Amino acid sequence: MSRLADIDYVLAKLRWMETSRIWPNGMRYLWTDAFGVVLLVSLYRHLKEPKYLAQAEAVVSEVERVLGRPRGIRIGEAADRDGQYFHYLAMWLYALAVLGRFKPEYTQRGIALVRQIHDAFVIPHRGVVWKMREDLSAPYPGYGFGALDAFDGYVSYRLLDTNALAREIDDMRALIDATYSRLNVTQDLGIGMLLWLSHFFPDERWAQVQRARCLATLDGMWCNARYFCREPGAVRTKFAFTNYGVSIGLQAVGAHEDRVRALNEFFDSYRSHDEYDRAAITHVMACCSHFPGLLLADFCA
Repeated sequence: MSRLADIDYVLAKLRWMETSRIWPNGMRYLWTDAFGVVLLVSLYRHLKEPKYLAQAEAVVSEVERVLGRPRGIRIGEAADRDGQYFHYLAMWLYALAVLGRFKPEYTQRGIALVRQIHDAFVIPHRGVVWKMREDLSAPYPGYGFGALDAFDGYVSYRLLDTNALAREIDDMRALIDATYSRLNVTQDLGIGMLLWLSHFFPDERWAQVQRARCLATLDGMWCNARYFCREPGAVRTKFAFTNYGVSIGLQAVGAHEDRVRALNEFFDSYRSHDEYDRAAITHVMACCSHFPGLLLADFCA
């Protein structure tokens, strides 16, 4: 499968987002900013223009200024985005690892962040808490363990530094080994992200099992040859940003190029007539779907 690299689309979208004060000059949100940093570093790698690397560093600086806490990073800037999600932190760690390929100090920042958060979120042999209080003093009320969080942490930790984070990687690997065989993800974005995670270490058994299972589940979620529904049976429920996450996962494992192109075409003109039409997460994820770049393990210019 040929991976997409629609650079003109991405550059036009970035100009529109900045003019509209959506991103990177809108409100901070850790998930979106993580994908945005990877996008900017990918543009630097592809176009060889230093301004994109500088922009990525500027986003990191703003995230740390606005969302950074003595331990960890807050979910988002808005009042209702308090607390810390482990899977957002893991995605941010991936972004730091990518930036660290060109600026090694960011790898060290990632390692330092792992050491701030790991022991707060991870209960060895039990699970990874999905959401913590903002000061990491306790789980956020009403939240338990995340189904994919050990996979998120395992991949990001290994890509940062296998030696420096050996203990933490072992914790995550033990959790994966205990859960992967019975794990059955049915939500579109979770499937897309698990496919994406599986492509970094494709020969490991957990990756092989989950790749096959996720692709089989997606076959039942493909609707009207245009988009993936939210979950099996929920044929009328669809979100652009989650479909873009599926697109990234499919491109990572080299599957269903026709569906990737079809969903991109569909959502380029789709309007949900709610807050997602102008939300940064929608448009940054769209850029990554059209140009996954350094989200892919074997990306090269």
